[in-house]
Amino acid sequence: MVCFDLKKGFISKRLRSSRKTTENPIESKTEIIQAKKFEWIDLQNPDREDVEKLAEQYNFNALNVEDCMTKFELPKFDSYDDHFFVILHFPPLSKKIGISKNSQLSIFFGKDFLVTVHQGDLKPLVDLVNICNTDSDKQRKDKLLEKSSGVLLHEIIDTLVDDLLHTSRKIIANLDEIEDRVFDETKPVARNIALLRREINRLRRIVNPLKKFVLEIAKNINRFSHAGEEGLSLYFDDVIDHIDKVIETLEESRETMEIYKDTDFVLSTEKTNKVLGLLTIIFTLAIPSTVIGTFYGMNVNLPGGIENNLDFLGPYTMFIIVILASAIPAMMMFTYFKKLGWISK
Repeated sequence: MVCFDLKKGFISKRLRSSRKTTENPIESKTEIIQAKKFEWIDLQNPDREDVEKLAEQYNFNALNVEDCMTKFELPKFDSYDDHFFVILHFPPLSKKIGISKNSQLSIFFGKDFLVTVHQGDLKPLVDLVNICNTDSDKQRKDKLLEKSSGVLLHEIIDTLVDDLLHTSRKIIANLDEIEDRVFDETKPVARNIALLRREINRLRRIVNPLKKFVLEIAKNINRFSHAGEEGLSLYFDDVIDHIDKVIETLEESRETMEIYKDTDFVLSTEKTNKVLGLLTIIFTLAIPSTVIGTFYGMNVNLPGGIENNLDFLGPYTMFIIVILASAIPAMMMFTYFKKLGWISK
């Protein structure tokens, strides 16, 4: 047996949200689709008994059955004499409250059978199952079922990867929107940048292992193909090309997000500095009046006080003197600051 498995962390049980989701639970469903040369069994949100029955029928490894029932197992690839088992991750259809979880797809693949196990949240896969169960799209149904289990497996993975490619294009559209908001001082954008960065990093954690395991599928699928289908691995070249495009898009998006993050930080810092500079200038210009007010607030005899009132300019002589004594230094400091360039036009 050949095994390819990513290293598991020891705190995986702790990465669970204490919040309850608002989504309705997905109904447990088993669909058995009989094609000409193989059988496709699709299990949506299955019970352990359903998977164990199939394990007895097709002689699946007990550890692989356990992996199917673990909703957040790491991607892996196990190869046996008559079939292989693979776990792939894809983005979930909906956003859940709390820690975001990936949608897991477990696949048992043999020459005469294909078993897919998932939680029913992969809409493109559910749509394929519905097409094969009905005659809503006869041409697509014939394309999926008339050849072999390997061709069907390619169609399933290709459909899910195309949906992933569509998601990456949405990220590009969000980047264009964020670019406009970064340079708009009236709209806060820091939270949007943080959320999109999290989404990009989550997709990168999905796509990078995905390419590795799709390559393993392409290498091993010919071992379980019918005579005359030895070139089945070539079908996956287009899938791998799409995955490469998604990886390239995500890397470019990540670099662009770093630029936007730095730009937003610089612009926010500049705006804050302007506000602080303005407040500092206002405080500095108010220092003369503050000093004069402090002196005349003391219980001491000063020129122009109540006992030494000046009236050569009328009853408001002292008030005029205080205003001039406060305004003249302030105007002198304002002129000096402007000459130094501290006050822009």
